Amino acid sequence: MDEEYDVIVLGTGLTECILSGIMSVNGKKVLHMDRNPYYGGESSSITPLEELYKRFGDWNVDLIPKFLMANGQFSDSFLVCQLVKMLLYTEVTRYLDFKVVEGSFVYKGGKIYKVPSTETEALASNLMGMFEKRRFRKFLVFVANFDENDPKTFEGVDPKVTTMRDVYKKFDLGQDVIDFTGHALALYRTDDYLDVPCLETINRIKLYSESLARYGKSPYLYPLYGLGELPQGFARLSAIYGGTYMLNKPVEEIVMEDGHVVGVKSEGEVARCKQLICDPSYIQDRVRKAGQVIRVICILSHPIKNTNDANSCQIIIPQNQVNRKSDIYVCMISYAHNVAAQGKYIAIVSTTVETSEPEAEIEPALELLEPIDQKFVSLSDLYEPTDDGTESQIFASSAYDATTHFETTCNDIKDIYKRMTGSDFDFENMKRKQNDVFGEDEQ
Repeated sequence: MDEEYDVIVLGTGLTECILSGIMSVNGKKVLHMDRNPYYGGESSSITPLEELYKRFGDWNVDLIPKFLMANGQFSDSFLVCQLVKMLLYTEVTRYLDFKVVEGSFVYKGGKIYKVPSTETEALASNLMGMFEKRRFRKFLVFVANFDENDPKTFEGVDPKVTTMRDVYKKFDLGQDVIDFTGHALALYRTDDYLDVPCLETINRIKLYSESLARYGKSPYLYPLYGLGELPQGFARLSAIYGGTYMLNKPVEEIVMEDGHVVGVKSEGEVARCKQLICDPSYIQDRVRKAGQVIRVICILSHPIKNTNDANSCQIIIPQNQVNRKSDIYVCMISYAHNVAAQGKYIAIVSTTVETSEPEAEIEPALELLEPIDQKFVSLSDLYEPTDDGTESQIFASSAYDATTHFETTCNDIKDIYKRMTGSDFDFENMKRKQNDVFGEDEQ
């Protein structure tokens, strides 16, 4: 360990492992350490959770479940999809397999409904009355035809000026439709997007529809055996490019000189470095608490009602439906994904805490899951770095939020990459570097 590295990474959460893989492919000498004996950090799949194991036997439970958007060029979660493809190119994840999530649903008035994202689904949906269906169908046709490079498709909308609120007004869409469009199709966590130019929102809705068209049941994918497989895949990618991994390695001190990082001390030895990437738990004096997330792991012996007996699904409860400032998410997976015992389902409810009684806040979601065999409640503090790393060269990831998709995680990865290198992440450039090692034919 007593040598010099370009980058030391502390923690093996998904964000850290992706950045470790990227830096290794880019030719950096990387040392990757974790104080835990397992990969994944907060984003791990614990096998087994001790309590679960005592009760049910064979389990693989994600502590922070998230689905991958299947396809598309606009989404930030497209970054993860492309990086997963990169793992497949290298054959380090020969056993990493994905299943389509069987349904995406939205909550309205105490019930759940399939999220309509095509003209046909819009006309068949029970979410809206007859006239609303027609207006929403017109809106979807506009989105499907929209091409930011062809002003003929704008229909009087200026994508860089017109707000999304005004686009909804143009199509005379009601509040319930606005709720599920913004939160279940465009995947926004708040309503701030309503008052900014509409281009990003339109592209997000296009992405959802294109991904759904590709896979049919939903636009989401989920890895067999849980998300814990992803960090390990990126760890293998880093190792192929010369990265060094050390699990179960205590970190005693982050060594600083003149205000910037120069190394990490572990078990009496110092590994020197030019830059450091880590999760917030390693540098608690350089992060601030930005909120809390409540997550409830629920064990069920049945699929969720009104989901057509889906073996997996996502349910989004838009904030306005339950008088909140942030959405509530439900992610359900099952034995079909090799994460639970036969005939068992795992539903994980999550939201940003807004009151002094967090368990009461997620009650609307828990009611959808009844009867619940067993539930495990956890509260996690959300931490974010207090500086951008420019001076210290310490780059901390942000804690995982309540969402059930990778949008914010990917934003964080791209942001850290830009701060570390001074340039935007270039996937094509990374692919070229892979070709140098594996050759065109491999890809």
